[in-house]
Amino acid sequence: MNKLDFIHYKRIEATERDPKQRIDDWGEHIESLDEAYVQQQSKRCMDCGTPFCHIGMEIGQFVSGCPLHNVIPEWNMLVSQGKWKEAYARLVKTNNFPEFTGRVCPAPCEGACTAELASAPVTIKNIELAISEQGFTNGWARPNVPTTRSGKKIAIVGSGPAGLASGDELNQRGHEVTIFEKADEPGGLLLYGIPNMKLDKQVVARRIALLKEAGITFVTNIEVGKDVTLQTLQTEYDAVILCVGAQTHRALQLKGDHARGIHEAMDYLTEATEVLQGKRTDQQAALHVKDKNVIVIGGGDTGADCVATALRQACKSIVQFGKYEPLPEKRHQENSWPELPQIFTMDYAYKEASAVTGEDPRRYNLKTKEILLDETGHVKGVHTVETKATKGKDGTWVWEDIPGSETVWEADCILVAIGFEPPAASLYDRFHVSQGAHYESSEPGVFLAGDARRGQSLVVWAIQEGREVARHVHAFVEQQSVVGE
Repeated sequence: MNKLDFIHYKRIEATERDPKQRIDDWGEHIESLDEAYVQQQSKRCMDCGTPFCHIGMEIGQFVSGCPLHNVIPEWNMLVSQGKWKEAYARLVKTNNFPEFTGRVCPAPCEGACTAELASAPVTIKNIELAISEQGFTNGWARPNVPTTRSGKKIAIVGSGPAGLASGDELNQRGHEVTIFEKADEPGGLLLYGIPNMKLDKQVVARRIALLKEAGITFVTNIEVGKDVTLQTLQTEYDAVILCVGAQTHRALQLKGDHARGIHEAMDYLTEATEVLQGKRTDQQAALHVKDKNVIVIGGGDTGADCVATALRQACKSIVQFGKYEPLPEKRHQENSWPELPQIFTMDYAYKEASAVTGEDPRRYNLKTKEILLDETGHVKGVHTVETKATKGKDGTWVWEDIPGSETVWEADCILVAIGFEPPAASLYDRFHVSQGAHYESSEPGVFLAGDARRGQSLVVWAIQEGREVARHVHAFVEQQSVVGE
């Protein structure tokens, strides 16, 4: 790998399927990654002396580099040499599920790539996905069956990425792991919160199958705190980990927010996945938006997923509201490397909307003032005003309404994608526990991880949380064994 290849080879993004064609199905939007393309792109890695791509630090309110501390230069070098098996072995030392992060992670590693200083960052996310798929294609992805069992039993509540990662780690350490899931299938956010065009559900199913083969037990259709108490699990298991995600949606708190036709984004995405899986029909889908004017409130990734889903359901129109101004084409000076770049991008959903409707569905600097109802109590429109943001002396932003900018938007359906409340209140209400030091809760032997501990975050952070809580739980049960002797 020539350290100047980042100059010799240009950054080339992975090929995507044609936006106009792919909205007719639910297949993944990225085409298969050609080996020659991936090997060439991997050569762009500088193998720099201090690689920032894997630092995993939070700078300001964003993460810089990989939270899993994937040793990216090492597997880039191995791929550039055609050593795919060795690259896969190196990747899975730090990442339990690279097939997930290679698809859905926003790639903070690329924002911290040193090559960006002189050219453009390495296509790390695409290379990671290619390595993970080589692992499954060639049979290198195998169940991690422990050689011995400790006799210790661990209960994990929630089968999202944090629950699966902690279960995988603890099972490899020889503990008997049972994962409880309130839905009908394991996978949590990976299954029901992320649309199929970003993460095919067969990708989730094949990983669950490997975890089962490794000895992990999954118990579905059981809601801990309702069908079985946390106290019962504490009695029957040596430790319990709560990986229940962020539970409480942020409320709109607007006049008219009780109208029929307003739905939480996650409820909408979950139902769409259930229809795709044949668990209900389009006719049984209460939230289906065919021939409806849809407004998405909230400018993040979940809102984008709602846009892409609504297009596939043949909505009449789609608009997404955001309260911030458009991001710049290039980094601001105060958003310097290696911070996560805050720049304008076209997510897969916006490319699709632009191809179909001729325009980006995002509207910026908007404040929703009121939800308008018809005579039956159903939503019929949204009243907005444009705003201007100014930064105060203390560094906080203040939004002021722009006189004369008020608009009424026609709407048959509103999808709310404004995030989740911090988890503390919902954890206490549901389990009567609060957060303790590190990954511990206020209850001895009960641990927290993922969004249930740190709040709404990324899949890559959830996997890291799962790995870390497993380390703490392993130390706890080992110590209990010493005490009990």
